[in-house]
Amino acid sequence: MPHQPIFEQVEGPVLVSACLLGIRCRYDGRSRTRRWILKLPHIIPVPVCPEQLGGLPTPRPAAHLVGGDGRAVARGRATVSTASGEDVTRCFLSGAGYACKIARILGVRYAILKEGSPSCGTHRVWVRNESQEGLGVTAAMLLRLGICLMNEDGLMI
Repeated sequence: MPHQPIFEQVEGPVLVSACLLGIRCRYDGRSRTRRWILKLPHIIPVPVCPEQLGGLPTPRPAAHLVGGDGRAVARGRATVSTASGEDVTRCFLSGAGYACKIARILGVRYAILKEGSPSCGTHRVWVRNESQEGLGVTAAMLLRLGICLMNEDGLMI
């Protein structure tokens, strides 16, 4: 479990990458369950998978950012594509938009997101075939809303 004091600050409805809650929604059809998230005393976990919200199936081809991180995608300066070259940018932007809408409706102030994901990465994302510092598409858009972001290890932005 990550450093507890960080998570003691978190309360109310919290967006959580659905894969961290045991939902098999990752690109490979798996989850990356972190059961301790469900044990946080003052939160209501709200599972979101932006890629599914954007219309992508599970399983699906792995995707990576091209030309920049999620901030650049949100500004129209970068894209998201699969290894075969299929452009899935529209799906990623749509899913991020729905995640933001859910956050606004529920008054979310915090999000716990899956590190490394092209949607949810908070510190590292895949740009082409290389892990680089940056934000995923959904993380970038949630940050613009003023939502406090952290990864599954408690590392905050």
